[in-house]
Amino acid sequence: MGVVSVRLTEKEDKILSILAEHFDEDKSTLIKHSILDLYEDLKDMEVIETFEKREKQDKVKFTSSKDILKHLK
Repeated sequence: MGVVSVRLTEKEDKILSILAEHFDEDKSTLIKHSILDLYEDLKDMEVIETFEKREKQDKVKFTSSKDILKHLK
């Protein structure tokens, strides 16, 4: 397990304390959740960019819900 030291300004520390109290999490856990949320956002953007590239190349196909339901019967 890695250990990272983070220096915060007084304002940043106050904000972190407010968030920790609001979400009932310790500061370390709150920072971990924030990092995971940012990583998830990054991965989401990669998926969106890939989709948009495929869409520009006319490689995207949509199927209606009615067609999907027909195949399930």
